[in-house]
Amino acid sequence: MLVLLFIYAFGGALIFPESYANYTDTSLRLSPPSARHPFGTDTIGRDVLARTIYGGQISLIIGLLAVSIESLVGILVGALAGYYGGFLDSLLMRITEAMLNIPEIFLLIVMAKFFGGRIPEIHLLGRVFSGSVIVIVVIIGLTSWMYLARIVRAEFLSLKENEFVLAARATGTSNFEIIFRHILPNSIAPIIVSATLGVANAILAEAYISFLGLGVQPPTATWGNMLDGANNYLESAPWLWFFPGLLILLTVLSINFLGDGLRDALDPHSRAV
Repeated sequence: MLVLLFIYAFGGALIFPESYANYTDTSLRLSPPSARHPFGTDTIGRDVLARTIYGGQISLIIGLLAVSIESLVGILVGALAGYYGGFLDSLLMRITEAMLNIPEIFLLIVMAKFFGGRIPEIHLLGRVFSGSVIVIVVIIGLTSWMYLARIVRAEFLSLKENEFVLAARATGTSNFEIIFRHILPNSIAPIIVSATLGVANAILAEAYISFLGLGVQPPTATWGNMLDGANNYLESAPWLWFFPGLLILLTVLSINFLGDGLRDALDPHSRAV
């Protein structure tokens, strides 16, 4: 299912150009699904099928980039806290706990409101992206690293006294090499699982704030801001929310099942159970 969704979002661009997805024809506004427009049209006559294809690209890219930032920060904080311990561990964990005590959605809304509209549009590979895409990616990444940091810290605490680490220290190996060449590769399984599930959480987070009108701004489409555009047509034009909502549902479910499968495959304890 996940492979099919990626083919739909990125392969569909080979069939429908972006100009078609943004083409408006007010004479066709709010047309129901038909042979010409299988997903119907929106409030200004744009084809919903083409919009879901290009919106899916942005939603998936936001999920992947946000998780990259989340993983980078979480691994760095967790590795330093778990390996060095002492004052640095206490300081980093207090910061982590402080971040955990702030509701993520509240923080996302405040930061998106503050930074939204301050970054100009981006022209990349012939496409125009709203500057809010960068804002949303950075905000989601910087507000969701805390759980991964605690996972990485726990892994480092359990591994740093193992014989292979003690042998590396005895041979004069630097702390940097011990952390990133010896301990981190042995902690990769829970990191992969957490990062996989983080993609689904990032896509949902973007959908939340875009539905509130604070996420990615037009002209860039995402599944989330398509739902925002359908807010006033829940009964009169259900196709406006049904198709992007269904794609979000299928994507999040697929990623969560993938994460559960990876956890079972990579965790010997869960396999034993």
